[in-house]
Amino acid sequence: MHPALRRLRRRGVVPKLDGDFLMQRLFSRAGIAAPILSCVAVIAGCPGGALAHGFVGQRFFPATLATDDPFVADELSLPTVSVTHSEASADAPAGKQTAVSIDVSKRITDDLGISFGSAWNRFHFADGTRTTGFDNSELGLKYQFYRNEAAEALVSAGISWEIGGSGSRSLGVDRFSTYTPTIFFGKGFGNLPVDALRPLAVTGTAGLAIPSRSSTTTTAVDPDTGLPATQVQRNPDVLRLGLSLQYSIPYLQSMVKDTGLGAPWNRMIPVVEIAAARPVNRVEDRSWTGTVNPGVLWVGQKVQVGLEAVLPMNHASGRGVGWLVQLHFFLDDIFPNTIGRPLISASR
Repeated sequence: MHPALRRLRRRGVVPKLDGDFLMQRLFSRAGIAAPILSCVAVIAGCPGGALAHGFVGQRFFPATLATDDPFVADELSLPTVSVTHSEASADAPAGKQTAVSIDVSKRITDDLGISFGSAWNRFHFADGTRTTGFDNSELGLKYQFYRNEAAEALVSAGISWEIGGSGSRSLGVDRFSTYTPTIFFGKGFGNLPVDALRPLAVTGTAGLAIPSRSSTTTTAVDPDTGLPATQVQRNPDVLRLGLSLQYSIPYLQSMVKDTGLGAPWNRMIPVVEIAAARPVNRVEDRSWTGTVNPGVLWVGQKVQVGLEAVLPMNHASGRGVGWLVQLHFFLDDIFPNTIGRPLISASR
């Protein structure tokens, strides 16, 4: 493990995607990419009615890439791929992270769902050091407790469990677990008096990541003295905030004014996401880190494709421009009568 990796991870500079489980070159080999893309084309072209996933009233909320959406649903992100860059510091060289992840969610009831995710990572530091491995896996539980169709509003609450020690030791993953209770919300602005603003919507999250250990003690041999040295690493609670601003072209076309846009533009949703984190105790440096992600989502009947740039919000958050791409499947629309339905349905 590169000594800089743990420092970056503790400060929240090393981005972590929801999901884990894919191989390093999932799309780099034509023999694998071609069948997957063919399946996507078939699924996206399947006939069907209006979109069912992510609706509140007449408002459709897409699955966002950098932040979690408020819906309880049957869905699969396979894969989410990102490339980001960390800045050099006094004790850490600059580095590049490539992450490939998977995330799957399943409804227990219409309003209660569970999720699982994990990610494979590759770090390449400027000093030539390379590290690869799996991040800790994560389980989640979400309950949707407020829904207002007329106001296009939705609020959910949930908790995630980062399973300590489930990832690769080569990445220096935390051996302790972290629990993050979170509030999720979504709000559409279809009731605004200005037609041009009615396609706007926001979603957001607010959570507190609470480690199961307030500190971690490690012992290593001091290279200068050859004697064992003990180091205590403080593990802070971390405030995590997310926000997305969306402008829905499908909503504009169907609910405001048909501008005559054809495919693929009529299914696009421009979006800007912000993901930020800040330690709230136990450490001296409590500055914010995070990214701003402008991008676009294309939403089909049963599949969604998203592409975003990843812009560090400050020097501590990274350097340069990264990117994030995701292929997302709406399982509740693809398999409405089998795996896409709640385990406990009110209609039964």
